[in-house]
Amino acid sequence: MNYRKMKKYFLLVFLGWFGQVNAQVKVAEASPVKWLTFEEAVEKSKTEKRKIFIDVYTDWCGWCKVMDKNTFTDPKIAKLLNEQFYPVKFDAEQTGDVEFRGTTFKFVPYGNKGSHQLAMALLNNQMSYPNFVFLDEEFRIVPIIEGYTSLPGYRKPEEFHIFVSFVSGDFYKKLAFQDYQKEYKSPYSQVTPASGSPGGK
Repeated sequence: MNYRKMKKYFLLVFLGWFGQVNAQVKVAEASPVKWLTFEEAVEKSKTEKRKIFIDVYTDWCGWCKVMDKNTFTDPKIAKLLNEQFYPVKFDAEQTGDVEFRGTTFKFVPYGNKGSHQLAMALLNNQMSYPNFVFLDEEFRIVPIIEGYTSLPGYRKPEEFHIFVSFVSGDFYKKLAFQDYQKEYKSPYSQVTPASGSPGGK
């Protein structure tokens, strides 16, 4: 590769990386949810224990953008996430390493793209987006739907609230989600019942 081609290549790589960061910053600025990086959430939990909510997304995922626009802008959702969790946005295709509990998670390229090892671990290799993971105060995954470690699929605010409420109120420690659905009181006037089945898009 000659110097000119190499320079052009590195410029394209830099612009691609800058574009990703810039897109994340714009989402963070527009959202009432106080998004953190995974590393920031882990660091904060050292001084104040709190559950961690992780929105696993990709830049090309259309439903992730709809979730940002419709669900994470909802005041009730934002309030719960900000007050009860450390909310994290995690790009499943980010290329930067993440150090966590003595392990370095890396980006694994395949085909034209690739996936980050941390996203693969969080989603148990079920790579669909948007996807959501809840960690308890000891960084253990909170299973919501039986057989799944994550909550895949786009959800409207009134559908998503029940899941966030189920975890934030520690109801998962004593009730199955199906049982919690029966006693859950929605703060929304007209509600579509939450589906217990995964709905990855």
